[in-house]
Amino acid sequence: MCGIVGYIGTEDAKEILLRGLEKLEYRGYDSAGIAIANDKGVHVYKEKGRIASLRDAVDTSEESVVGIGHTRWATHGVPSQLNAHPHQSASARFTIVHNGVIENYEQLRREFLQNVEMVSDTDTEIIVQLVDTFVKDGMSTEEAFRKTLSKLEGSYATALIDNEDRDTIYVGKNKSPLLIGLADGVNVIASDAMAMLQVTNEFMEIEDQEIVIVTRKNVTVKKLDGEGVTRDSYIAELDSTDIEKGTYPHFMLKEIDEQPFVIRNIITKYKDDDDNIKLEESIRQTVADADRIYIIAAGTSYHSGLVGKEMIEKIANIPVETHIASEFLYNMPLLSKKPLFIFISQSGETADLRGVLVNVKKLGHPSLTITNVPGSTLSREADFTLHTYGGPEIAVASTKAYTAQMAVMVILAVDAARARGVEIDFDPLQELGIVANAMEIFTNQKEVLEEVARDYLSVSRNCFFIGRSMDYYVCLEGALKLKEISYIQAEGFAGGELKHGTIALIEEGTPVIGLATQSDVNLNIRGNMKEVVARGAYPCFISMEGCEHEEDKIVMPAVHKFLTPLVSVLPMQLIAYYAALHRGCDVDKPRNLAKSVTVE
Repeated sequence: MCGIVGYIGTEDAKEILLRGLEKLEYRGYDSAGIAIANDKGVHVYKEKGRIASLRDAVDTSEESVVGIGHTRWATHGVPSQLNAHPHQSASARFTIVHNGVIENYEQLRREFLQNVEMVSDTDTEIIVQLVDTFVKDGMSTEEAFRKTLSKLEGSYATALIDNEDRDTIYVGKNKSPLLIGLADGVNVIASDAMAMLQVTNEFMEIEDQEIVIVTRKNVTVKKLDGEGVTRDSYIAELDSTDIEKGTYPHFMLKEIDEQPFVIRNIITKYKDDDDNIKLEESIRQTVADADRIYIIAAGTSYHSGLVGKEMIEKIANIPVETHIASEFLYNMPLLSKKPLFIFISQSGETADLRGVLVNVKKLGHPSLTITNVPGSTLSREADFTLHTYGGPEIAVASTKAYTAQMAVMVILAVDAARARGVEIDFDPLQELGIVANAMEIFTNQKEVLEEVARDYLSVSRNCFFIGRSMDYYVCLEGALKLKEISYIQAEGFAGGELKHGTIALIEEGTPVIGLATQSDVNLNIRGNMKEVVARGAYPCFISMEGCEHEEDKIVMPAVHKFLTPLVSVLPMQLIAYYAALHRGCDVDKPRNLAKSVTVE
């Protein structure tokens, strides 16, 4: 959610830190700040709002070759300049940035800091004040830093500067993501590799309950007890052009248009020289051996997991349950004898999912992560990973990650079916090629979707989406996209449930968007639409060839019945985009939301 950057090298740190924070804007934030150190001391600049406001506040005359920066998404204390990071100790000797949530910060304050006056409402300030207190008790900075982190309960990624040792940055991590970037005579810190591609593409992962001592020439990794750790670095396979809008007005529109290319990329990556599915034999066998699959996800990934359940059950004949991670974490149901857990996460850093994964590993059950970030925490810690090959997704509202996840799951389902001896009557790679073509055709018809958004949603306070079978799951995602970025109250309903209570919400002129891609329930959902029209609803039908009626507003090219959600979500995404655009909303950075939810 929050983002951290740090730099120690030979160039002026200010611009590098600011550019790094700008690359992290997509994660969501409400304030930002940087701290730079030079011979005059440590200079802290922070502002509520966007990085542009922070830029205006920075004193350009102050130069430094070391610094840390932060974008904040409020968890403790309202968004304000006072609560923005970096925070300093009472002595002003230590300066810190922190991502995560310290669950026991009030206890620590009562135990160690009763005589220290806090200047913010954050849990973060506790950390820097503890370091300062322990140093005053006679400890070195490293000893005080290690002792402080050992007392924290919760999640943290943190970077600390000591004004009496301005050639070192102290870094620590537990549950929240953080990387060290390596270069010649320069080292950097980043929550996301994209933030520091301007400096290097070589990174080293930090594991939980480790600290890192970072200087210009050296990076020393230790456990909290002081034991040294050796770890190899890796090259981040990212192209800086992937995180630029190019000619597009918004990242979201760019990422919607990229979906056909993502699907083709997935086909290429999961196809061997004989045009068969290419998967590790260990993954194939683990899935085939499972007596039940538990899909764990959140938000948009949860909706793709609902579709994945249908795909795996109907194609591979394996029972599947899809669960919201934050609920499963504290309310685990009775499990089958040979379960497999599949974790779906765009970022691979979702805190609720990681909490479930930790519990699953303790129980000894196999785990598989489906993610767009192969080096992420969920990817590293699960037994297996399937990469979605979507490229960086910058807009907060997820689009291409959703379709990529479903594409990978249908490949997994077909492969499992074949391993279990289940007869399959279609080639998923070939059918995904048809999906990519249908997507491309549809993304070239944006004017129709813009017209629908203008006609139906320009003044509406609410909107309902109705569908049946897999269309219902897509309606949930369509409603989420609309409420995320346009702030219209939107809900997705199973068509048959309307008469069981929710039809009471229909008023004269209420927009209702119906989805019809499933032939076996086509007449049913159309009957449901007539029910709401009779109560005054303003209807809009989106259908697929083979299910279309004359009055339908939008008709999509036909694809295989198991793959319709990959195409039918596109009009939902574009309607949400244009609704937000016409209402003057910030499409890429909707209020109150973060791209990567790294705290519970």
